[in-house]
Amino acid sequence: MKPDKIPALARTLTLPEVTITGIGVILGAGIYALIGEAASMAGNALWFSFMLSSLIALFTGLSYMELSSMFPLAGAEYEYTKHSIGPTTGFVIGMLVVFSGILGSSTVALGFGGYLNGLINFPIILSAIFLIASSSLLIFIGIKQSAKVAIICTIIEAGGIVGIILLGLPYIGDVDYLAMPLGFAGIFQASALLFFAFQGFEEIVKLSEETIEPEKNIPKSLIFAVLITIVLYVAVSISIVSIGGWQEIAGSSNPFAKVAGIAFPGGYTLFSAIALFATANTVLLMLLSGSRIIYGMAKKGNLPKKFAEVHEIHKTPTFAIITAGIASIIFLGFGNISDVAYLANFTLFVTFAVINSSVIILRFKYPDYKRPFKIKWSLFKIPVIPAIGLMTCIFFLIQLEFDIILKGGALLTILIITGLTTGKKRTQKT
Repeated sequence: MKPDKIPALARTLTLPEVTITGIGVILGAGIYALIGEAASMAGNALWFSFMLSSLIALFTGLSYMELSSMFPLAGAEYEYTKHSIGPTTGFVIGMLVVFSGILGSSTVALGFGGYLNGLINFPIILSAIFLIASSSLLIFIGIKQSAKVAIICTIIEAGGIVGIILLGLPYIGDVDYLAMPLGFAGIFQASALLFFAFQGFEEIVKLSEETIEPEKNIPKSLIFAVLITIVLYVAVSISIVSIGGWQEIAGSSNPFAKVAGIAFPGGYTLFSAIALFATANTVLLMLLSGSRIIYGMAKKGNLPKKFAEVHEIHKTPTFAIITAGIASIIFLGFGNISDVAYLANFTLFVTFAVINSSVIILRFKYPDYKRPFKIKWSLFKIPVIPAIGLMTCIFFLIQLEFDIILKGGALLTILIITGLTTGKKRTQKT
């Protein structure tokens, strides 16, 4: 088993540059959309839920690092899983990554609808459909146009998070930060929901080829990026409950705007506008990523060739973009933002459980294979950190409600059957 020989990219990124990029990747609009739902479960102890949910990012991120150092030019999750377990599982995990992006865009689009509804009383579902359709159109028009919009929105999004932290400073100490309306069960349920806010941390390892001393700098940047994001999320959660208490935002579809309205006149309108930019940005980026993964899988023969077709003028994968957009709109049918987010997290928990398992399996399957980055600390030859990462994923998976597990299980079953069927067809063709 030898890695493909492909010309190397220029290594120019330093540790600070990769860390900042990583923070930008992780810091999304999930916190704008879901912190109200999480508050109804965790109460003022939202900060604790954020810290718990970050554990998956920390442990699984290192597993991604070892796997990416083994297969640096390969197809990420699909390739890792194909080598460790088999091509059918690789196909299933690759498709789960696609669905995580599609479901993620549905979740945040509902968040966009919640803020717009609070601002002009426009139906949430219609707002979400409009956002997904317009984002898909922008992605179709071109990557340069999409990138320009994303940069502007990212600056506004980050400004909103810093703004809420600053607004909450005068209120610090006004509430009990250990108040948990549902006890630790609520903390765990909120953690399973809030993990959505950490989605994207795994993208950091894909900068390995362009980073100076990646064996040292990528793991460090991943840990730094996650830790800095945790600090920001914890600070936001403490500030937001300090201003009005968890009851003020519990179940709210526009939590940032609500507390900003309490903090100063005009705050509701201003932060509603900021949240619209933030949520629109995340939907755009998730649809962009999802469509490109579909395109990439089709190009490698794992999906029908139709998905790899590129528009002659715009040079974008038309059918892949349309498919991602339509699928995202279909999942809006769940209606409840927390249900869509939980289903998105189901796909992520299963994916990351397999990723952590792959590190363990490959240690036994290919013990002598070159690993430029190798996770330290093993017990009976089993790497400890991936094992903890696997257990963490399973723990959060069982925190999901039964109907979410049932729906996620149905999706998983369909993908397994599809993987087995397409696998047989490929075998017959060859």
